Amino acid sequence: MLMPKKLKYRKSHKGRGRGKRMATKGTKVSFGDFGLKSLDFRWISSRQIESARRTITHSLGKTGKVWIRIFPDKPVTAKGSEVPMGGGKGAVDHYVAIVKPGNVMFEITGVEEEKAREAFRLASHKLPVKTKFVNRV
Repeated sequence: MLMPKKLKYRKSHKGRGRGKRMATKGTKVSFGDFGLKSLDFRWISSRQIESARRTITHSLGKTGKVWIRIFPDKPVTAKGSEVPMGGGKGAVDHYVAIVKPGNVMFEITGVEEEKAREAFRLASHKLPVKTKFVNRV
């Protein structure tokens, strides 16, 4: 699964959600011919990203190339079940990528549009956001 090699701080704040606006960076298809764009604001875990990637590569077979445009660099902590109040913040449980509306999450090249559309349709079922198929402009 995806996770950062090194972090400046092991644990991070959750955040207030100030950035629930449209994405300004990473909104265009840059590397491939087709992309999968997010339409919601959501945290996407490294497991969900990996599951979508495996679905895309499986549906493409031996053709095409896939780019993952998002990276889970935000640590999420969790305390054990039935642990009493207090005792500090829990240990890092998993990592998430913060995805805003307009972010291109995956890109594909080297396949025809119909095959790319089907691969992204299957992958979108693995993700917690509404998505849109986009072409390179």
